[in-house]
Amino acid sequence: MAITYSFNFQSFIFPLLLVLLTTHSSATSTSITDRFTQCLNNQSDPAFPISGQLYTPGHSSFPSVLQAYIRNLRFIESTTPKPILIITALHPSHIQAAVVCAKTHRLLMKTRSGGHDYEGLSYVTNSNQPFFVVDMFNLRSINVSIEDETAWVQAGATLGEVYYGIAEKSNSHAFPAGVCPTVGVGGHFSGGGYGNLMRKYGLSVDNIVDAQLIDVNGKLLNRKSMGEDLFWAITGGGGVSFGVIVAYKIKLVRVPTTVTVFNVQRTSEQNLSTIAHRWIQVAHKLDNNLFLRMTFNVINNSNGEKTILGLFPTLYLGNSTPLVTLLNKDFPELGVQISHCIEMSWIESVLFYTNFSIGTPTTALLNPFKIKSDYVKNPISKKGFESIFEKMKKLENQMLGFSP
Repeated sequence: MAITYSFNFQSFIFPLLLVLLTTHSSATSTSITDRFTQCLNNQSDPAFPISGQLYTPGHSSFPSVLQAYIRNLRFIESTTPKPILIITALHPSHIQAAVVCAKTHRLLMKTRSGGHDYEGLSYVTNSNQPFFVVDMFNLRSINVSIEDETAWVQAGATLGEVYYGIAEKSNSHAFPAGVCPTVGVGGHFSGGGYGNLMRKYGLSVDNIVDAQLIDVNGKLLNRKSMGEDLFWAITGGGGVSFGVIVAYKIKLVRVPTTVTVFNVQRTSEQNLSTIAHRWIQVAHKLDNNLFLRMTFNVINNSNGEKTILGLFPTLYLGNSTPLVTLLNKDFPELGVQISHCIEMSWIESVLFYTNFSIGTPTTALLNPFKIKSDYVKNPISKKGFESIFEKMKKLENQMLGFSP
């Protein structure tokens, strides 16, 4: 059972760190950068020159390129270590050159794909070692094949772009991944990736059938050439240390043309702790077509006093009538009625889950909060929820979410 703590931050960004040997050097940062840049130009494929994609701290665009995907402003401070170079890769050969030259000059390489990296893992280091960033945001193509129910997705794409690309081709296909459309594919997939289809179809990583990966020697590999051991590693152990994943081939899943959503709300005064305790007991046992989340927030009631608001956002792969029947049988404490339910397409449910108003065009998924997850093995007691609620009232702008 997953517990998600939200602190208003934005995708795991692909925080891939190639494990490269490091040594202390007496050379100045400038000379290191110059030698590294020269190496990159020498290694670059003449058909895809890399020179126009290099940004050093002295480049006028360096601050804007660095800050474009920084979601936590404390990493902009002058005391935060900055990369000696940013490579805004346009082609896999740029990444291959970066890997080869990083090994040659013993530099730390970080890769970011433009999502939610609030920890700064993809563009900040805690050591004094010189490092550089390979930025993947330009590598975001999505090629959907409904015929064989797959899609090739580059690591710089966002989940919203993936969902939009699928919906353009089919209203009965989807992909199991996160509910936030601005999450970056690179970090989300390599980190597992869960969302509101996971109870039926598993994690994102369970639905990856191939990948393009650049290994530590700068070779571009696919599933066949990398071998099953390495493919297993990047589809279960995260992307860190195994190479730079350029693209994933994903397996699409089938969904009904009509799904049902609701977002029932209950407050502490409406026996929320009892409902929450019951959710803990039944949510993971419900029909696999049903994904029923639980989140908490602090609000002021009609008397101006702080109280806890419980939200139960839900997606059901089917119509509203069987959904209500199911919940009245297995979770009557929530009190779901037909009037709470809204029927729509799967792609519209993605917008609903992201708190867009009903009727918002699906193009909103293309427009460019921190979430920390943990797991509990034993049910939280009613008294435990009451204790959590009291602590939340003492904090500001906190939200606590649960997923089965």
